[in-house]
Amino acid sequence: MTEKSLKERLNELQEMLEKTEQIDPETRKLVRDLDEEVDRLLDPESPDDDFDSVMDHARAVETRFAVEHPVAERFLREIIEALSRLGI
Repeated sequence: MTEKSLKERLNELQEMLEKTEQIDPETRKLVRDLDEEVDRLLDPESPDDDFDSVMDHARAVETRFAVEHPVAERFLREIIEALSRLGI
């Protein structure tokens, strides 16, 4: 998965969450924060961020979705795999 497709996946996840009323505001914020963290990681001009911290955040959001929102969990799993493959 390329950086562009990673961002597309994050955008798809955001759009899906906007259409889902069952997602609480805290979870929406977690996903928005994750999106911002990934943006910082992908920006070549930004200082290095802690990759492990972003991965931990992504895994925490994935775990939160595992039971109640399996489609969202799948998106997060793909995002985590993409981040790992990109070697950021």
